[in-house]
Amino acid sequence: MWQSAARTRTSSAFTSFFFNNTQWVSPAIHITRNPHSYGLIAHPTTDLPRSAFKQVEALTPARLTKIYGQLSKSSLTVLNVLAAMSGVALSPLPTTVPVLLATAVGTALCSASANTLNQVQEVPFDAQMARTRMRPIVRRAISPLHATAFAAVSGITGPAILWTMTNPTTALIGAGTLALYAGPYTWMKRKSIANTWLGAVVGAAPPVMGWTACGGQLFPSSSFPVHIFPPSFISALPEIALDPSLINSSLAPLALFALLFSWQFPHFNSLAYVVRGSYAQAGCHMLSVLDPRKNALVSLRHALILIPTCSVLIPLSGLTTWWFALSSLLPNVIFLRASWVFWKNGGEKQARTLFRHSLWYLPLILGMMMAHKQGVNWSQWIGLGSDDPEKSKDETHVVATT
Repeated sequence: MWQSAARTRTSSAFTSFFFNNTQWVSPAIHITRNPHSYGLIAHPTTDLPRSAFKQVEALTPARLTKIYGQLSKSSLTVLNVLAAMSGVALSPLPTTVPVLLATAVGTALCSASANTLNQVQEVPFDAQMARTRMRPIVRRAISPLHATAFAAVSGITGPAILWTMTNPTTALIGAGTLALYAGPYTWMKRKSIANTWLGAVVGAAPPVMGWTACGGQLFPSSSFPVHIFPPSFISALPEIALDPSLINSSLAPLALFALLFSWQFPHFNSLAYVVRGSYAQAGCHMLSVLDPRKNALVSLRHALILIPTCSVLIPLSGLTTWWFALSSLLPNVIFLRASWVFWKNGGEKQARTLFRHSLWYLPLILGMMMAHKQGVNWSQWIGLGSDDPEKSKDETHVVATT
């Protein structure tokens, strides 16, 4: 009897945690139970003075710009733009300022559209989570129709700019990631934990867009075969001077994609663990809610994958010299240790530590990649190198064709 009562109390507490949404209703609304169903009826009170209600603010240009930034998730959009710029910076192919600006603007508009469409669809769920209930549509700072119009304009303009100012490949990647994020990813958040992996594909696309915007290749062909750049001391081939055009193969964008893809799991899974209660309340199928232990294990697994990605795949693709393989070991080991501690202990303190590490890890690694970019002679850039080309030859590398 006691066990049955205990189970009843436990079941009641569990269901109220997930489904007791009346806690978000304003105290000015009186709730009664519908005698003809299991639902609740909200009765707004009418005895409140007008001063009790908040006046809707006018949509001035400054306020509308701020709301558009919130719809676009400005911090996430800025991160996507910076990731796209890293693809441009690491490309061995020449570019122009118009192409650079078009890539930045086009990527920003695609990201803004995807994030806005995501919020338009998730208003009922965002209203239930403490960290999202103040989003513009939820708090009625802007109408869903207005937000949808903003998403439509930016979603059309972004790929159009990429198509006309860069190339169709970049535009198609931008439009494709927009559709994936606003469509299958948003739908899958309440259906399957696979949404995290699909979201990681979307998040790994910006540096690839930067690569293709400069004319970089995505797939191998007879004109652009795959070239690898092993360290000279393990190759039996004679050393030849580096030809930057040889880096323009499918291995380089694959390395960029792999870096961003794996980084997202320690970054997102640690954050998802901290806010797992909100995800549970909104009915999101997140690994941090359904299996916190496996959530931490996935973070550890991808933190481990980042080591061969940085120390083997990236220099082997020719994006960087092999000095990057050594210099990237220290930040990778620090990141891996934080992931291991999170997996071992599984506490919120460890999750927050891992999340903070992920914030400095990516910009540091991308910056180091640019510092070790293949074919860049920094001594000449800062004026320490010799003007005689015979005395300041670029670093020679062995190039093997597969």
